[in-house]
Amino acid sequence: MGFRDVILKPKFFVYLGCFIVLLFLPKILPIYHLILFESGITFAIMALGFNLLLRYTGLLSFGHGALFATGAYAVGMMGEYFPDLYRIEILIPVALAGSFVVSTIFGFICVRHTRVFFSILALALSMVLFALLVKLYNITGGSDGIHIDLPIIFGKSFEGMKRFEFLSGVYYYLLICVFAAATIIMLAIVNSPFGKALQCIRDNEVRAEMIGIRVRRYRLYSFILSGLFTGLGGAMWSFVNGHVTPEIAEWVFSGEIVYMTLLGGFMVFEGPIIGAILFTYLRLYAVSITQYWMFLIGATLIILVLLLPEGITGGFVKLFSKMKRAPSTGVA
Repeated sequence: MGFRDVILKPKFFVYLGCFIVLLFLPKILPIYHLILFESGITFAIMALGFNLLLRYTGLLSFGHGALFATGAYAVGMMGEYFPDLYRIEILIPVALAGSFVVSTIFGFICVRHTRVFFSILALALSMVLFALLVKLYNITGGSDGIHIDLPIIFGKSFEGMKRFEFLSGVYYYLLICVFAAATIIMLAIVNSPFGKALQCIRDNEVRAEMIGIRVRRYRLYSFILSGLFTGLGGAMWSFVNGHVTPEIAEWVFSGEIVYMTLLGGFMVFEGPIIGAILFTYLRLYAVSITQYWMFLIGATLIILVLLLPEGITGGFVKLFSKMKRAPSTGVA
C-alpha cells in the first residue's frame, strides 16, 4: 500500500478535517496554550517515530531521547557555528542528516539484540551521548546548553520579533505542515510491504527469516527511520523551546517518550500523537500542583497499565467495538 492507497482511505478525510481545524487554532487558543500545543505537536512527531519501533517492530527503546537531542542540537550548533546558513530549509535537512548518522550508529549496535538487551543497549548509548553533551563544553555549551535563535524561513527574517509572536504566526503553520507530512509518510510506511515485513518480524522472527526477510537489516532500517522522525521532532521543538540542554538526551526524557506513547495507546496509529499532546498538558499541571510531580506522573502510569493497558485511544476503540457488537434491544 503506497501514498495513493493511503489518500484514498476514508480515514484520510478525517485527517483532512483535523488539519483544517488545526489551521484555525491560533484564532481560538490563547498564545500560552498555543505554544504548549506546539510543543505537544513536536513530541507527536517524535512519538510517531518511536512507535515504528515499539508497535511495528516489537523493540522497546530507552534511548530515543538521544536521537531527539541530536535533531535539537543540530539546529543549535548550526546557529552557533554557521549563522550564515541558519535557514529553515537548511536546518531541517542538517538535523535529519545528523539524526541519520547517530541512529545508524546506534541501530547497528542495538539491533543485534532484542528484548531487554536491545533496551539496555539503547539506554547505554544515549547516556554516552548525554555525557558528551555535558563534557564537551566548548562545543555544546555543556550543562548551559545552546540558545536557539529565530530562523530565516524561505528568505524571510524574523530578527527583532518576540518569540511568542513568531510561534503564533508563520512558524505554527510551518509546524502543522511538517506534522501533517510526517503523519502521512508514516502511514504510508506502516502500510507498505516494508511495514508488513516489520510486523512479520515482530510476530515471528524465525518464520520471517524462513520466507526470506533479512531480519537484522530490516530492524536497522526501522531504527534509522524511527531516528529520522525523532530527530525531526527535536529540531522543530528547539524553535518552540528556544533553548536546548543535555537533559533531553538523558534517560529520564527517554522514559517520558515511552510514557506518552503508552498514555495514548501504542496499538492504535493515532495513539502516540494523542498521548504526546496530553502528556505535555499533564506534566504542566502536575508541576503546578506539587513539587513531587514525578510521583504523580508515575502513579498515573501505574493506574494506566493496570486499568487501561491499551492506552486512552485503545480504550476508546475497545469500547466502541463493544458498543457496535452489542445487540440492539427494543419492545415488540
